[in-house]
Amino acid sequence: MPTLFRSLRSPLTIVVCGALMMLICNGLRANSGLWLQPMSLAHGWGREVFALAIALQNFLWGVGSPLFGAIADKYGAGRALVTGAVLYGLGMAGMAYASTPAELYLSTGMLIGFGIAGTSYTVVLGVFSRIARPEQRSLLMGVGTAAGSMGQFIMLPVGQAWINSVGWQQALLLQLGLIALMLPLAYGLSGRPQQAQEELLQSSTHTATPVGLMDALREALRDRSFHLLFWGYFTCGFQVVFIGLHLPSYLVDQGLPTTLGASAIAVVGLSNIAGSFLSGWLGGRYSKKLLLSGLYFLRSVVILVFILSPLSVFSVYVFAACMGLLWLSTVPLTQGLVGQIYGLRYVSTLVGVVFMGHQIGSFLGAWLGGKIYDMTGSYDLAWWLIIGSGFYAAVMHLPIREQPLALRRAADLQAV
Repeated sequence: MPTLFRSLRSPLTIVVCGALMMLICNGLRANSGLWLQPMSLAHGWGREVFALAIALQNFLWGVGSPLFGAIADKYGAGRALVTGAVLYGLGMAGMAYASTPAELYLSTGMLIGFGIAGTSYTVVLGVFSRIARPEQRSLLMGVGTAAGSMGQFIMLPVGQAWINSVGWQQALLLQLGLIALMLPLAYGLSGRPQQAQEELLQSSTHTATPVGLMDALREALRDRSFHLLFWGYFTCGFQVVFIGLHLPSYLVDQGLPTTLGASAIAVVGLSNIAGSFLSGWLGGRYSKKLLLSGLYFLRSVVILVFILSPLSVFSVYVFAACMGLLWLSTVPLTQGLVGQIYGLRYVSTLVGVVFMGHQIGSFLGAWLGGKIYDMTGSYDLAWWLIIGSGFYAAVMHLPIREQPLALRRAADLQAV
């Protein structure tokens, strides 16, 4: 442990609590698609109503990420995590009793959206990035991402089993117990960054920390690479949220078993455990931007082969396993690039801003999927849109400059 971490707090406590937090948060978020059909049928809604609620959830998750990141950077991760867990729980309870679209948008959209923002990657991986040596940072963020994937693998079948046994409403209330576990986990991640640790982090990344948060934001926003990361991350959200939310319904529409969708998304989560570890490990050894470009290209190829091949239970599981290797593998690489280029003092805030791009894509992936289905009676157009977006992202990442911004600024001054 001492050779891997540099922290004034217990590294083992931080990693275990952070991994469990990611497991619960991402697991509950990933199984949202299981409620699309039963809630829509129970209330007589079209699929666009539920899809729009999840779209709002993802958009507000993105809006809230830099806000909770700023809280974590200034006051410590504990306050951000506790606030997020409380909002998550209120939203889950409200979702169970929502009887109108407006109530669904308030609970599932706004409250859960902000709740996820306070309990997910931006805050937790921000803590992880501060306690690891530079050469191990990408790997440790891969560990956190893999824990979130394990939650997806566990909670998809659990959520489906609860729906089948006690009904969709009681299943939502059962999930409140898991959200309550986030509160003690937040304690293990609490604490404000110490000045000595901040100085150590600055020297380890060769970046000069700006005077304040707004200085860091201005520096990043003036850099072209920051905008490329923002809009490249858009595709990640667009693709994974569409698949996670609409794949179960798509498979039912094609005459396949109702439980296959949950099983397929669970396989995605299981496969992504390996994908996240591998992505984190590779990110510490090779160019992160080239790895990202390759990941997005391969995603589109996998999706293209899936929709052009004869559909069967076997093809669904093959697709799920292949997509899982590429599913959240973008997270440790993208967050690692933000820390590598812009430093670690305000890494949670800056990652949160970049993550807004991801969530704009998530909003469109969720909402457009339902809108296109209601308008055309199929998901065909949506599949082609997410294929095209993957090729776009593969190109978008190539011009990113991976050198730390402070070193680039110094080199530019010397050249003058």
